[in-house]
Amino acid sequence: MSEIKQVGGRAVVVRGHDIDTDRIVPARYLKEITFSRMGEYPFIDERYDADGNTVEHPFNEARFQGAELLVVNRNFGCGSSREHAPQALYRWGIRAIIGESFGPIFAGSSVLLGMPTVMASPEDVGRLMTLVESDPQVELTVDLDARKVRLPDGSDIDIDISEGHRNALTTGSWDSTALLLGNMDEVAQTSEKLPYTKNFEGPAPL
Repeated sequence: MSEIKQVGGRAVVVRGHDIDTDRIVPARYLKEITFSRMGEYPFIDERYDADGNTVEHPFNEARFQGAELLVVNRNFGCGSSREHAPQALYRWGIRAIIGESFGPIFAGSSVLLGMPTVMASPEDVGRLMTLVESDPQVELTVDLDARKVRLPDGSDIDIDISEGHRNALTTGSWDSTALLLGNMDEVAQTSEKLPYTKNFEGPAPL
């Protein structure tokens, strides 16, 4: 299993309170049957005008390309419970999000991708935003064990994350596929006890 105790890298800032999942990924993209192209869609209606021309947005700026951390404000990921929103951010390249607070379903869906959503005070989030915008090359480290964001000058800021989410990430139990594959003996034993898994031939023809 993949334990996630620290996530480091450069960051990108998206300012604004109550950025909902429809702004992250508009509803018209939910009809796609896989997540394979979701990395193209984060904030797409804010990144392009009606003619498809790029407009000013952090996700369009060359200086923020390759960022692995996202810094946001209050109640990020609120609104509908579409898992496409964290999928889009993850597939764009984001591996952890630092914010004042998050929509609870968005935070839970992010954990299932191994993408921590950690909370800091409004003052500390503002400090991080200013730091990243002034120097996009700055490297930050989210330390889940210490509950800190480490800054390159040796200082840090306090962060919070639900204990259930932190435990899932740091123990690797967030990765349900790896958890299943790592316990195949128990799966086989359970299967042997279930009568409907034996001699199963599928549904009767119509």
